[in-house]
Amino acid sequence: MHSMKWDLKNILQSIIIDWRQFWSKCLLLAACFTFLIIQPSHASVNDDRYDGNVFVVYAGNGSLVPPKENLPTALKEHKAIFMMFYVDDSKDCKQYAITTNQVQAFYGRASEIIPVNVDAIPQKDKYEPTEPGYYYSGKVPQVVVFNTDGKVVLNKTGQVPFEEIDDKFREIFDLLPRTESAELKRRSFNEFNSELAK
Repeated sequence: MHSMKWDLKNILQSIIIDWRQFWSKCLLLAACFTFLIIQPSHASVNDDRYDGNVFVVYAGNGSLVPPKENLPTALKEHKAIFMMFYVDDSKDCKQYAITTNQVQAFYGRASEIIPVNVDAIPQKDKYEPTEPGYYYSGKVPQVVVFNTDGKVVLNKTGQVPFEEIDDKFREIFDLLPRTESAELKRRSFNEFNSELAK
């Protein structure tokens, strides 16, 4: 009887060991299939693959999304507006995010910067002039600049140069034209501190 107990114990241990080996092999096989099936993301600024919000990834400026104010509020407050239509998986939009960041650097305090992801525009037959869909042409990137009266002064698609946008803002804010003024430069943090120390 004692040997029968011993045999039963050996049989159970053998079954448990075989069962563990079976599950170990299954897990190893599943891991191998996972590595074969899942492809790594190789997105970059020069392709149309999604790899994150274009402003965070390529312009280093997550403060643009979501915008501080929406279009109806900015129009009601008579602010100058820079609106940019984009999608996160477009190489043109990825490359243009840097220009949008540059616009914010120089005009972000005096105007409203409103990036609009076209995937978030509701599909409707008709839009009101206070809705971004009213101005969207169907191509990205697209830039729309409004003056303080809510009139569109620039509406272009593609890689609109910063200088062209700058010219419109100079007109809106009654600044000297570029040909008559020095190049716009941001004051560096260190220069600011050195002036305070004097």
